[in-house]
Amino acid sequence: MARIAGVDLPNKHVCIALTYIYGIGRSAARKICEETKVNPSAMINDLSQDDLTKLREFIDKEYKVEGRLRSEIGLNIKRLMDIGCYRGLRHRKGLPVRGQRTRTNSRTRKGKKKTVANKKKA
Repeated sequence: MARIAGVDLPNKHVCIALTYIYGIGRSAARKICEETKVNPSAMINDLSQDDLTKLREFIDKEYKVEGRLRSEIGLNIKRLMDIGCYRGLRHRKGLPVRGQRTRTNSRTRKGKKKTVANKKKA
């Protein structure tokens, strides 16, 4: 099993297996394969040590992935919250940040429904 950027890659095609690394999607994986001249349709277990080393070094040099990327995103969100901008306030309240409606939907951000009872009539 190949290990790149602290992630054990499954035995799939190279361009698919690279997407298991946080911060690398399909298009980035294709570009990485082109730059390192690794066959994107080859299986991970069939790659030589040279190819794995090329992939490892290119990803370390060119891309922010895994822990570095997560911490940078976290710091960006913290900065928005500290300066008190609208997006920061939305993050702080746990509401959608990018203009989505909240009257219905947005359950992913708001969490499970909290039912509010009506007042009883006397």
